[in-house]
Amino acid sequence: MKREEECISVSNLAPVLSEDIIKRAKLLNTTLISDAMGCTGSMDYKIKPVSTGMKVVGTALTVSLRPGDNLFLHQAIYDGTEGYVLVADGKGHTANAYLGELMAAAAKAIGLEGIIIDGAVRDKETLSQSGFPIFSKGFIPNGPLKDGPGELHKPISCGGVSVIPGDLIIGDDDGVVVVPKEKIEEVLFKAEKKLEYEKTRLETIEAFERARLQGESGGNIQPSWLREQMKAYGL
Repeated sequence: MKREEECISVSNLAPVLSEDIIKRAKLLNTTLISDAMGCTGSMDYKIKPVSTGMKVVGTALTVSLRPGDNLFLHQAIYDGTEGYVLVADGKGHTANAYLGELMAAAAKAIGLEGIIIDGAVRDKETLSQSGFPIFSKGFIPNGPLKDGPGELHKPISCGGVSVIPGDLIIGDDDGVVVVPKEKIEEVLFKAEKKLEYEKTRLETIEAFERARLQGESGGNIQPSWLREQMKAYGL
């Protein structure tokens, strides 16, 4: 079955991902996850946290919005609960803010893990200080309409990436990455291996620098894969 054909009814949410999956994902970051998916899976680079240091990990809860209208975003918030990250397809609209202080406070009170929105928000100072992870394309004072229409709990596109209810969402200072639910185990395994490699690699680089500063010969830190790749160019 194609991913686009998978739908969740309005009255039901996709199951929350297991505690083990969430725990493992929280030990990683978006760059490792994207690398594990072949350098794919990232939303538009303009979708960033409203404040530096915010990170979110959870199960996708989706909503599609009419540009500039947040009626269905309100309902999506109240459909949510702990474990879910609300992902909103705002169609990239930035002439109106889809949410502000009040909606963010409600989402936090309900227990949502965070909100990702392909569009603008407002109340920057309050949102930045709230500690509640919100990712958007920026800020604008203009408020939204509240007329609809929209769609809840169905496949959407957010920031150029397909999102199906139940997918794994990871967001940090670098942006937002979506892991299709059928690929989560494979991706986490690869990302964990990449993390191990990077830790070992960094230790090697740091040891080389210490040796150089002490006037010792630290050997060669050029990675083996680079040497192999450059052979094709006669270097």
